[in-house]
Amino acid sequence: MSPRPAQPADRRRQVAVTVAEVFCVVGTLVGLGVIGTRVEESAGGSLAADATLIAPGGPAFSIWTPIYLGLLGYTVWQWLPEQATDTRHRSTGWLAAASMVLNAVWLLVTQQGWVWVSVLVIVALAGTLFVLVDRLHRRPSYGVAESLLVDGTFGLHLGWVCVATFANVFAALAGSGVTLDGGTAAVVVTVVVLAGVAALGVWLNRRFAGRWSVALAIAWGLGWVGWARLADEPASVAVGLAAVVAAVVVLGGSAGERTRLAA
Repeated sequence: MSPRPAQPADRRRQVAVTVAEVFCVVGTLVGLGVIGTRVEESAGGSLAADATLIAPGGPAFSIWTPIYLGLLGYTVWQWLPEQATDTRHRSTGWLAAASMVLNAVWLLVTQQGWVWVSVLVIVALAGTLFVLVDRLHRRPSYGVAESLLVDGTFGLHLGWVCVATFANVFAALAGSGVTLDGGTAAVVVTVVVLAGVAALGVWLNRRFAGRWSVALAIAWGLGWVGWARLADEPASVAVGLAAVVAAVVVLGGSAGERTRLAA
């Protein structure tokens, strides 16, 4: 059966997603330092991997490779004739475009050193991605390819941004003169926040039926926070162990939720 003809609203959505992807690519080039300053070197270094106790180690940011490739693939995918009128794209396409724009805006804002503004942007990004993934969850995918490309990409993005949001807040506080790279108080606060991230991960597991992409991205970020605190500066065994435990809790919660639903 041939796909239903696309409506003008479908074309506007597809064009908006494509323009947003181009904008996202430009923002990425800025963040990588190709046409701007690298993120870790912007905002006075408050976003660097060694700026606060909750900053993930440098290799953690390699997660952006599958996310950015996935966003590019999604942009092409949503232009396929059978996808133009698909109810999943109709309900999430504008949110996908908004997430790409917000991602680029975050990178551009940090270039100006506006770290507290970047906190507002990343909170908006997290909220957008949550609604997007929630809508995807309520409308099951039609196959493995779509699950990996669409659900996988935005699930990874949401999971990573959950961790990055807390790191961003700590970076803003550090940039405002709050000491968060050592000391008993800083360690205690960081451990409590990591427990909160783990709790958030468990809640998202329940909300999204143990969706692996979300859980893996959260655990990835937490795992690299642990590695950075145990093997790099600022060092903190307590924070490092707490981050590793939090990562295990999130992964275990995902596995437990999937087992519970399969029973």
